[in-house]
Amino acid sequence: MTAGRLSGSVRADAQPMGSTRTLLTETDDDGQVVSRVRRTVLPGGLRVVTEQMAGVRSASVGVWVGVGSRDEVPGLHGCSHFLEHLLFKGTAERSAMDISVALDEVGGEFNAFTAKEYTCFHARVLDHDLPLAVDVLGDMVTGSRILAADVEAERDVILDEIAMHDDDPDDVVHNLFSEQAFGDTPLGRPIAGTADSIARLTRTQIARFYRRHYRAANTVVAVAGNLDHATVVRRVRKAFGRHGFLAGDERPVPPTTTTRSRRPAAGAAHATRPLEQVNLVLGVRGLTRTDERRFALGVLSTALGGGTSSRLFQEVRERRGLAYSVYSFASHYVDAGLVGVSAGCLPEKYDDVLGVVRAELARIARDGIDAEELARGKGQLRGGLVLGLEDSGSRMARLGKAELVHDELLGIDEVLARIEAVTLDDVRSLAAELFAQPEILAVVGPE
Repeated sequence: MTAGRLSGSVRADAQPMGSTRTLLTETDDDGQVVSRVRRTVLPGGLRVVTEQMAGVRSASVGVWVGVGSRDEVPGLHGCSHFLEHLLFKGTAERSAMDISVALDEVGGEFNAFTAKEYTCFHARVLDHDLPLAVDVLGDMVTGSRILAADVEAERDVILDEIAMHDDDPDDVVHNLFSEQAFGDTPLGRPIAGTADSIARLTRTQIARFYRRHYRAANTVVAVAGNLDHATVVRRVRKAFGRHGFLAGDERPVPPTTTTRSRRPAAGAAHATRPLEQVNLVLGVRGLTRTDERRFALGVLSTALGGGTSSRLFQEVRERRGLAYSVYSFASHYVDAGLVGVSAGCLPEKYDDVLGVVRAELARIARDGIDAEELARGKGQLRGGLVLGLEDSGSRMARLGKAELVHDELLGIDEVLARIEAVTLDDVRSLAAELFAQPEILAVVGPE
């Protein structure tokens, strides 16, 4: 199999308008093509990236827009997520009910999400219903009316959603952890906004935000499944040709890159909630999304708290019975990263849990992991990767993220090779560097 890197002459912003390039072709052991990734750049800079998958009868389409909560100034906090909701409320051609019925009546899966650095609207359907899904998404993204009445109705929905997250201690503690790490900045604020920020947003502000960021050059249409690239491109051109969306000669916006990494603020933050448990997150500065050591970090995180055989699960839950849930995580952004451990326990066991977690982090920083943990970590990563790419939805997400934010599309064999190349020394040196840093602690629980 071969790998394609979205750089140099194959980057979308360097690709001639209207042209098509093959980014990646994967074959099986008999030389038969099992996957082919192609990209076409349409007028206005809209990118259409498809992966033709052999042996499937489904297709998934995602519209990835390069705007998220970190693109918001304080007065627009929560605007990206608010706008995500409003795009389902109707266009000149379809009411909100029409949008819902269109995908429901063909048994499709249809949703959206907002992240800190992008927003995605996606659908998964039978292959012969792909034209419908493309048309509905194109209509929504290019022709949202953003009516004042819809803004007011959806404002209450979002306030309910925020209240729901405020009742989830895991959400609360991770938001508190981000706030402690990055402060009152876009990376430190919750994606959905706050009750105060949502209450202040106006229809005019949201509509202006929509026009500024929802542009063809800032958008990727990613499609994976049983498809023909040229046919998909024609459908996308028609669906997204509404309202002058493809007008102009703007080049695709390339992924943001930087050689600098933001340093989060160490320290502890506590929030009181009338809960039965204490939830904690203990972490440190991590890696950016382009750091080549991210594969070593994947192995390290898996060995530390990535499964039932991990150190933390065995030590905290199995041997000591201190907590039901304990796991490690890593988050990556263009200019920042965090790595840490999350756990929930009874209040009287909090000190013991925190002590054990700190001791395990110190031990892995001092001694690294052993050969058995290395092999087990690699195996978990390999299995998770391959099994996770068995369906068209996960393949579509891989394409969208690669094109919009990663600037790199690796074949599965290339990713597996990078995982396999991780050594004990790689993990040991990374653990020593990461966990020697000042810690960031967030705690949510009863008084």
